[in-house]
Amino acid sequence: MQPIMVKATAVWLVTNTSLTFEQIAKFCGLHLLEVEAIANEEIAKDIVGIDPVAKNQLEREEIEKGQKDPSYELKLKDNPVIREGRMRRGSPYTPVSRRHDKPAAIAWLLRFHPELTDYRICKLIGTTRNTIERIRNRTHWNMSNIQPTDPVVLGLCQQTDLDAAIKMAEARGASASGAGAKRSDQFATSTDGTDSGEESNLHQATISKLKTFRLTSDE
Repeated sequence: MQPIMVKATAVWLVTNTSLTFEQIAKFCGLHLLEVEAIANEEIAKDIVGIDPVAKNQLEREEIEKGQKDPSYELKLKDNPVIREGRMRRGSPYTPVSRRHDKPAAIAWLLRFHPELTDYRICKLIGTTRNTIERIRNRTHWNMSNIQPTDPVVLGLCQQTDLDAAIKMAEARGASASGAGAKRSDQFATSTDGTDSGEESNLHQATISKLKTFRLTSDE
């Protein structure tokens, strides 16, 4: 389980503690590159940090243990509010300040992972099929300014979610290819059998005509 508002929590931990990026990434459920990007102010610049201790999500002692031991993994405090929030959670919310990043993420996914379906892209970064289609056809109003960018770096999805979507798409593609190859083999076998039968019948008909011709000639 992860804290509520993971990006805001990560911003606060990066700014106010000496925890390692890896510790923060594991606690918040983010990819290590996301935390590094937050520290470098490449993403989440407009997100206000949230103190997980004040929000009853983490004990102060946990932070102290983590700062003393870089290998220590922070433990999320058992909080009913967090459990209820996770149960009610639907599609990931994207702050207004980052919504303009979605076209760049879509362009990146279409270029580097064409195996992903439009539906999967919509679920992954919270966009619409119309937007995907406009970027694919290069009819988006801002197409000239769209630079393909990894959605993980932009903070629009987690690396684990992206990896899972890619793995699922590759498995579906492999299954479809196998089925297609099997149908092709069956068709080829059937065609070969038909051709052989036709050739045999034609050969027999030719022999029969020759015999008839010879009998007529002898008479």
